[in-house]
Amino acid sequence: MSDQSRADDAPAIRCRNVWQVFGPDAAAQLSAAQDRAKGNPEAAARILRKEGLVPAVQDVSFDVMRGEIFVIMGLSGSGKSTILRCISRLIEVTAGRIDIDDEDILHASKTRMTHLRRRKLGMVFQHFGLFPHMNVAQNVAFPLKMQKQHRAERAARAQEMINLVGLEGREEAYPRELSGGQRQRVGIARSLAVNPDVWFLDEPFSALDPLIRRQLQDEFIGIQARLRKTIIFITHDIAEALKVADRIAIMRDGQIVQIGPPSQIVLAPVDGYVRDFTRDVPKGRHARLSSVLHPVDPQAPPARDDPGLRVDMTLDEALDACMSLYRPVPVRGRDGRIVGMIDPVDLSRALQADP
Repeated sequence: MSDQSRADDAPAIRCRNVWQVFGPDAAAQLSAAQDRAKGNPEAAARILRKEGLVPAVQDVSFDVMRGEIFVIMGLSGSGKSTILRCISRLIEVTAGRIDIDDEDILHASKTRMTHLRRRKLGMVFQHFGLFPHMNVAQNVAFPLKMQKQHRAERAARAQEMINLVGLEGREEAYPRELSGGQRQRVGIARSLAVNPDVWFLDEPFSALDPLIRRQLQDEFIGIQARLRKTIIFITHDIAEALKVADRIAIMRDGQIVQIGPPSQIVLAPVDGYVRDFTRDVPKGRHARLSSVLHPVDPQAPPARDDPGLRVDMTLDEALDACMSLYRPVPVRGRDGRIVGMIDPVDLSRALQADP
């Protein structure tokens, strides 16, 4: 394997045994707790709590691959936003190691971190964070101004990003003149203006109305299909996680409980906590055929019917295709008389329809 292939296969983000403990003398207290706990993270966390400290992130390890949307979700207080702030060094990590493109960022200088945030790391937060005295174009161009780009260059790039998020014609508007969805689009455009390699989104749509949220989720997926950024996306909404994620990490009390693709989270939850998240999820809309296939029996006769199923189909899509092989059947009224006909495929589609 070539060096270039190894570089492409390496994780864009690597977290190993990350702890974030809030309280006085946290690093020393954590080290002492780990010694007493003999390497058991849960026991170490219990010791820290007894000492009055808060272990917000406990021994967390995961990789994020290049071009992947890695969703971290959990209830309020689970540690999901804290781990994101650890990775971006918005807060200082108590212990562990975090690499971004093989660079140990926990030992990077403040100057280096400023450089990374301006050129490599894009961030979008829940509450927009726009400058109220700047219009849309100025807000989007601001990171480029901090890079000291020439005015014409940053204006052209800002316009490109404004067009990307569908705000052309609103360049001169100020944040107070925009809807919540439009303000979040400005935040997305601003974070993408510097063309970051890594994109952090902390509950970017949770403050929006449901219809606007779904629309922005669709637009976000479309933007990612074009740009292929490495993304960590924080949410507490399982439906949102299942819609946008390549893989999902579910957190509870500072620990990662399960990591897997959406179909695994839905079909094979590791415990009751994960199962509660997915209890009301329509499994047929999110699970793929690849997750329920049986191995091929080489001795089996060829199938008589072939509805053209593919491994990437959802279970609902596969059911719809299978139903199309069958003919309409009669439906009878209470008196036993035929009142109409129903095609089995219509039953399948009715189950797939959005509520």
